[in-house]
Amino acid sequence: MKVRVLKLTLHGRLVGYLAGFDNGKNVLTFAQEFVMDDNRPTLSLTNRPDFPYANKRLSEQWVNRQRLNPLLSNLLPEGSLRLLLAQGLKIHQDNEFELLSYLGHDLPGALVAESVEPDAVPSYIFDSANIGHATTVTLPPHYPHFSLAGVQMKLSMKHQSGRFTLPNPNKDSDLGDWIIKTPSVVHQSVAENEYSMMTLAQMVGVDIPDIELVRLDKLDNLPILNLPSEPYAYAIRRFDRGSTIDDVNIQRIHSEDFAQVLGKYAHEKYQGGNYQQIAKILYQYSDNGIADVKQMARRLLVNILLGNGDAHLKNWSVIYPDGFGLRLSPAYDIVFTKAYISSETSLALNLGKSKNWYQIEFSDFEYWAKKADIPWRVVQSELKDVIAIARATWRDTLNNLPIVETQKQLLIEHWQHLPTDFRI
Repeated sequence: MKVRVLKLTLHGRLVGYLAGFDNGKNVLTFAQEFVMDDNRPTLSLTNRPDFPYANKRLSEQWVNRQRLNPLLSNLLPEGSLRLLLAQGLKIHQDNEFELLSYLGHDLPGALVAESVEPDAVPSYIFDSANIGHATTVTLPPHYPHFSLAGVQMKLSMKHQSGRFTLPNPNKDSDLGDWIIKTPSVVHQSVAENEYSMMTLAQMVGVDIPDIELVRLDKLDNLPILNLPSEPYAYAIRRFDRGSTIDDVNIQRIHSEDFAQVLGKYAHEKYQGGNYQQIAKILYQYSDNGIADVKQMARRLLVNILLGNGDAHLKNWSVIYPDGFGLRLSPAYDIVFTKAYISSETSLALNLGKSKNWYQIEFSDFEYWAKKADIPWRVVQSELKDVIAIARATWRDTLNNLPIVETQKQLLIEHWQHLPTDFRI
């Protein structure tokens, strides 16, 4: 049986080898030097040397069918972009080994997956993974261009001289440093909505990356898309990318979302965890647990105030700024989702005993803090600060934001129906 092999590296350090078999089986074998190194860079919180049973897990082979292990699977795009890539590569959208092969040079975080010649694979990898004959992964020379209607694309692009362009997938040093979301043909003015909600969130102390509304004529080398007649795309700077000292090259910063942390697939992002689990992990393992759970409390309340029902596991992430220590990442994907789903009334995950925006009060946050083993006093003042600033500033600010008028009125109505504790 033929098999192809990808070498996985993190910050230039060998992590291991991923073998993809013709029958859809894939086997990840970690390099012995990575497993035995107590100073290894952090691939995932659960693989960090101070996490229980980390070395035991790394000493085992990770075997899956079609889908990769959640740690790798969650690096790949969902939905429309996955369909676009699969069609261009002429593969099934569930063939995640091939998708990782193609996208491996510019994945979320700092992990790099690259094709390796068979004779460069250590013999113990062949033996442990039961590999008989390895072949080289062959990739298309460039991103294929074709039309796919009815989508909102999320693309990693480079920002240069006021314009955005797709990186060259065949050039390892060519990395995207911004995420661009093109207009949706399903929902109206999503770019303006998200830009406005992120702006309001920042006003009450939510940490966000740089954001912009970008005219579509400033986006270069896009795949051919049937987009609506809206002028703007939404742009957000990638928090997993930074500049080198010379400010010329782009630096990878490792990160993972909470689906990866909890070992859940993307389709489990609404059912695979809750906000107590996220808070407990941050409080226990972050390099500054107090600061991160304070920030999380602010974001939770902001999601209620802004009618965002999509703060699922994949919309909470951690970063490893020094390659080892964990911190909560800046916020992203804060959208007034109720503007598009009129019946929506709930958070994406459970907060204590409830999800319902119109039933959650201070007591629910206190219950959440207790279940996460966080002192209530640590987060109570954060919540009071958020609501005080929102009440003092948001209504006036909203008038000057680009969100469409009908959505402004819906947001004001949402505020009026919140419980007394959080009514604006």
